[in-house]
Amino acid sequence: MRRLTVVQLLPALESGGVERSTLEIAAALVAAGHRALVVSAGGRLVPALQASGAEHIAMDIGRKSPAVLGHAPALRRLLRDERVDILHARSRLPAWLGRIALATLPASRRPRWVTTVHGLNSPGRYSAVMASGERVVCVSGTVRDYVLRHYPATDPARLRVIPRGIDTAQFPRRPRPDPDARAQVAQRHPPLAGHDPLLLLPGRGTRLKGHGDALQLLAALRAGPFPTAGLWLPGAREAGREAYIAELEAQAARLGIADAVAFTVPTSRIAEAYAASDLVLQLSRKPEAFGRTVVEALAVGRPVLGWAHGGVGELLARLQPRGAVAPFDAAALVVAATSLLREPPRMPDTIPYTLQAMQQATLELYAELAS
Repeated sequence: MRRLTVVQLLPALESGGVERSTLEIAAALVAAGHRALVVSAGGRLVPALQASGAEHIAMDIGRKSPAVLGHAPALRRLLRDERVDILHARSRLPAWLGRIALATLPASRRPRWVTTVHGLNSPGRYSAVMASGERVVCVSGTVRDYVLRHYPATDPARLRVIPRGIDTAQFPRRPRPDPDARAQVAQRHPPLAGHDPLLLLPGRGTRLKGHGDALQLLAALRAGPFPTAGLWLPGAREAGREAYIAELEAQAARLGIADAVAFTVPTSRIAEAYAASDLVLQLSRKPEAFGRTVVEALAVGRPVLGWAHGGVGELLARLQPRGAVAPFDAAALVVAATSLLREPPRMPDTIPYTLQAMQQATLELYAELAS
């Protein structure tokens, strides 16, 4: 295949799943001999992007202000002067700018147009731009169904399901139980020492992540078959969310489990956190587009318990059906948790959702359009 020039558009390069996917595809393009450019307002991930051999062009294309339209001429010049083959938008406002820039180029000079639907955004005209690509990448079957349901005029032939993937080398299978991992975690977070089994719910400090459901589950388990159970919530404690943490701490106190819960900042050792746990929870109150936590935890060898909706339900149905519970059925959640803790399921022999598979499928899509 000839050398391609691919431009990816997104608001910024600070953190998050969209940003991670952008870097992963840029690295794959460079490794395959192509040219990868990313247009964004910048951020802390720019050095990592450039270290892969990709290029960054700074434009504040994600700022929700009429002034953002002023970047359309500069984006048009970039597409023209760099002879871009593929323009790939990963967020709504940058996608609208991309559409404007493409419309002002002669048809013979226009790059091929790709969009990725990373999330289950509120349907409407503003979000509809993400279904406008000549190829629309859906990060799960759940997202594909969502696009077809809310934008029925979309040609299904333009949709491509390319699930997100993990680097399995970063999430190696660990023994169960793993006393070394448990000891390391207890040393860093003394409130977790002595609790067995240990439940883990990684997630940002927002009500949508289901921290309250996890606290209720822990209280039920401690009042029943697992009186020494503990719960770790890495990521719940973050700047600007002090009121939310105080609310959770008050709930834990009311439930009588305050000394069995650790609310901490995000951990940079998430694979070790999985290894130290006995059961990983994914209790997002809002359906997620994919559910990377499910894949990471299963790769390490830990069972997962989650609400059976969105991408999490899709993954559990395929990889570990016993962990899927009807959304918000608290009694069923306790029954399923007890079953998984007493008789852990066999872990999948292989994890099909790999970073390499995602990169390869995306590059093949680019090649299909470019040819």
